[in-house]
Amino acid sequence: MKMKLTLSGIGLALSAGSAHAEGLEVNVELPRFNVAEYHKPYVAIWIANADHSVAANLSVWYQQEDGPEGEGETWLKDMRQWWRRSGRSLDLPIDGVSSPTRAPGQHTLHFTNESAQLADLEAGDYVLCVEAAREVGGREVVKLPFTWKSDASQSVSVSGETELGNISLNIEP
Repeated sequence: MKMKLTLSGIGLALSAGSAHAEGLEVNVELPRFNVAEYHKPYVAIWIANADHSVAANLSVWYQQEDGPEGEGETWLKDMRQWWRRSGRSLDLPIDGVSSPTRAPGQHTLHFTNESAQLADLEAGDYVLCVEAAREVGGREVVKLPFTWKSDASQSVSVSGETELGNISLNIEP
């Protein structure tokens, strides 16, 4: 028997018996730069199919309020790969996906196969993509291949070279 309870717009799945939700944990490190003019990066995190199309948007961090530089959504196109594959066709903000930019440091995101972003993701091979773009900075994309709904635990990581630090993906069946 499986029950689903929603509290304040956040889905919390309670399970009884042998029902089990596969867990996906994404760790994103944003490096600290010693520069005179620092702007928090825009970051898109998504899952890509083998043909590079977007299977699921996990999170998009950007300036959601208008600022001195204009509307925050204007600069989403600087995350070129995500924008061309998914961003330009979305109606932003996306509930549960869009959030404000984040400061340098380690950020952890948790998802289950019952999360809205992963509910329709079928078993198979995918690539986790993380793209960051920063004003008066650069742009970088890192990719981590993984298998969804595998019987084995998985841990993969890669280090960015400029705009991203260590990116890791941990999956528990």
